[in-house]
Amino acid sequence: MADYKDIINQYKDLPGGIIEAYHAVQREYSYIPEEAVEAAAAAFKRSKAEAYGVATFYSYLKVGKRGKNVIRICESAPCHVAGADAVIAALEKELGMKMGESTADGKFALELTECVGQCQATPVITINSKPYENVTADKVAAILTEYK
Repeated sequence: MADYKDIINQYKDLPGGIIEAYHAVQREYSYIPEEAVEAAAAAFKRSKAEAYGVATFYSYLKVGKRGKNVIRICESAPCHVAGADAVIAALEKELGMKMGESTADGKFALELTECVGQCQATPVITINSKPYENVTADKVAAILTEYK
């Protein structure tokens, strides 16, 4: 695994590079370590508060540990009406955790998200940004098998 300081330093001379650096760190770690926020503050000559503010502003960035495979379920009205609650219950049961948590083995994180732009095929989940459309509670176990 690459060191987050080395990753951040690749972007320090780019305008707006802090966001790109955070994306790169998250691709490597699946999250942004707290220490990486401090390293970004130093590299981009920002206060720790500013660097933390950027890292926490965007919902797709996550400061602090989380599971490697990030499962997001759309919580928009179309997905909700189409049965997202049943899919959430199935995900929580299958993974043995609640929404917003990560599995003890660090393999999975479960998060809510806003619309993912697939409203024609609701409910929708994404795993590591890969969309799964028309998801039902019965399909959850088979989808997760791909990542276990």
